[in-house]
Amino acid sequence: MNQMNIANVDLNLLKAFEALHDESSASRAALRLGVTQSAMSAALRRLRDLYGDQLFVRTGRGLAPTLRANQLKPVVSEALNKCRQSLAMVDPNASHYEGRSVTVGLSDDFEIAYGRRLIEEIALRAPKLRLIFRQTHSQIVAHALMERSIDLAITAGGFAERTLSRQVLGEGGYLCLVDPSSLADGQHEIDLDEFVQREHILVSSGGFIGITDEGLASVGLSRQVCASTTHFAALPYLLKGSQAVATIPAHAAQSIAALTGLTLLPCPLTLPRYPIELGWRTSTQLDPVVLKVREAIVACFA
Repeated sequence: MNQMNIANVDLNLLKAFEALHDESSASRAALRLGVTQSAMSAALRRLRDLYGDQLFVRTGRGLAPTLRANQLKPVVSEALNKCRQSLAMVDPNASHYEGRSVTVGLSDDFEIAYGRRLIEEIALRAPKLRLIFRQTHSQIVAHALMERSIDLAITAGGFAERTLSRQVLGEGGYLCLVDPSSLADGQHEIDLDEFVQREHILVSSGGFIGITDEGLASVGLSRQVCASTTHFAALPYLLKGSQAVATIPAHAAQSIAALTGLTLLPCPLTLPRYPIELGWRTSTQLDPVVLKVREAIVACFA
């Protein structure tokens, strides 16, 4: 790599780098920044010279970042966000949210239950800010925050790392979802015997055992899981027309039932409640945009 002097570097190249990394496509990156595709291709050539690396390689699915590009991304984005933050300090009334995005890590049960509400809160508090929802869960959330692939996260814990901060948003419980055609007329609950006799759909990020299996084992029972899925959004399609039951967090069960016509039932098994927490890198404490999103999340859960 040639000796570099920041005085000789066009800092707009950093915006091009960020757009290329986010969009994985020169044409989409050009569209995002409002420049021609040839200007974006020229920017990529200059970036490659600047960093002495290919940065992005063409694949069948667009441009894939190299290891060096992935190492640069959080540093470049943080530098650009600091610049945006500095402009907001001198003109607090400007629309300084345009062009900024905040990535919220959450599992799709929280996205289903709170996503729309959060979009509306952000429209009021930070107009033109873009939210990016990214799948995560408590086992992987700390790593995702520390490697900067997400800015904030809503999970049932997982924020024990020293460099992370957290705030309790509330606690959750469980409800059951079934197709109403599988119930007798006027039936509003199922007992433990019927619960065990029915087939079950398990929602899990990868395991074969869920909280329901642990609860059943504690009373000497087990269940038959006919299928498992990683996404709550699939449940309406997996439950409709079947005798199966899914036992899932209450916030997701209520939202799914409201939109799909599935029936909510109390769980006949006593299951432990769990904390719902908001986590973030302590180093982002002073970023006013991340703070705005944190405030909006807290308001949604209030």
